[in-house]
Amino acid sequence: MSITVKNLTKIYGEQRAVNDISFSIQQGEIVGFLGPNGAGKSTTMKMITGYLEPSIGDIDVSGVDVKKTPLDAKRKIGYLPESNALYYEMYVREYLGFIADVHKIDNKQGAINKVIEQVGLTPESKKRIGQLSKGYKQRVGLAAALLHDPEVLILDEPTSGLDPNQIIEIRNVIKEQGKNKLVLFSSHILQEVEAICDRVIIINKGKIVADDKLSNLQQQSSSSVVRVQFKEALEQEWLKRLAAVKSVNKIDTYTWSIETNDPDIVRTELKKLERENNLDIVSLHSESQSLEDIFRSLTGNTSQQVIA
Repeated sequence: MSITVKNLTKIYGEQRAVNDISFSIQQGEIVGFLGPNGAGKSTTMKMITGYLEPSIGDIDVSGVDVKKTPLDAKRKIGYLPESNALYYEMYVREYLGFIADVHKIDNKQGAINKVIEQVGLTPESKKRIGQLSKGYKQRVGLAAALLHDPEVLILDEPTSGLDPNQIIEIRNVIKEQGKNKLVLFSSHILQEVEAICDRVIIINKGKIVADDKLSNLQQQSSSSVVRVQFKEALEQEWLKRLAAVKSVNKIDTYTWSIETNDPDIVRTELKKLERENNLDIVSLHSESQSLEDIFRSLTGNTSQQVIA
């Protein structure tokens, strides 16, 4: 079980939606594929799954060349696209039966029962798909991706539209699948990626800007974060003027996250600000950069207009 991508490029006119990227993923890995809107995530996933032909480059899925034998590759892949196109007039079990027939699954009813239980669809399994909430429609798409027990799972925004309880349930499904499969998934909910993955690939403007374990990215980052909470509400400009401050992010009315190369200087500056302006600091501490901090530092200040 593996995915190997070499020099993958997708060109639309004069725009390179994906620009010469390479990476590999092995069995047992759950890898978060991240990037801002328009960075090339969905385009890359569509090429890996054979739904979109690359302009340049090679893709291998578990020893199968996707360009030469796309149907063989698709048999090994379970794919939940971002759009999650479904037949709304069909009943849940009817639709999953149709998908089972496409994959020529022998024990069709057994496979359907298993996947319905896996993704928590049992209460809604006798309804038409069009009657379901967005969250349950998302579960139907995930069930269809898992139905034929694929070696490779590619999930584009799998928790989109789910409430917090549903997100935890689907997170557990993904973790369980990742024990003996390969999982590549994208999400805008970075806390989900931190909870599920230990490796992330970040793409920006069609190029990979990071590919490593999250712990390594945190260690390699040249910046640290100082989090401070005041008793009073402050103007952001007060904090931006402090020495050694790279950027300031407002968490809430009283709490700020400050990116810096020298947290000691920033802490000293904050205490000086407190004394000179009769302020009260409620809490002050340094912490490792979160995935959100790393993501913002690698992809910030972008306004690209490429196709996702």
